[in-house]
Amino acid sequence: MTESKDLIIISASCGKNLELSQKFLEKSNELKISSEILDLTTIDIPLFNPRIHSKENIPSEIKELKKKLFAIEKWVICAPEYNGSIPPILSNFIAWLSISGDDFRNLFNGQPIAIATFSGGIGLELLTSLRIQLVHLGSQVLGRQLLSSYSKPIDTKTIEDIIQRLLQMKKLKT
Repeated sequence: MTESKDLIIISASCGKNLELSQKFLEKSNELKISSEILDLTTIDIPLFNPRIHSKENIPSEIKELKKKLFAIEKWVICAPEYNGSIPPILSNFIAWLSISGDDFRNLFNGQPIAIATFSGGIGLELLTSLRIQLVHLGSQVLGRQLLSSYSKPIDTKTIEDIIQRLLQMKKLKT
């Protein structure tokens, strides 16, 4: 059995947002917080299609990742802005997670989540869209978020503050 983690950093990119995820990992390690990165670009998850997929044929990767996510009480999501919104790889992942239980909110309900982006564009549309979706699913999205870009470098003090604030949150029991 693997060691339980206190924090999972979900990366929806193999580029700058994976680098941002690694900065969160480095800072959490400095703070002695057990954490890991879940790089969505390394997982072969089929495109969710309601005509083909149902609760009866959930991919084994989704089942395993859902168990892992249920066990970790704090999440950080690092994602790029994609056409002014959430990147398809993250949307697809959330879609699979949301149909893989009796209640589409069961994994997200009360879940403390921080959101961050390194964007080649503005980035605010991603953060707003992601916040709306996660709140709709019942998550507790941390008020402070991180928006970085080529003209606004990643601030490790902000990363530390986000981690510290996230650690103060407790998963709400439903």
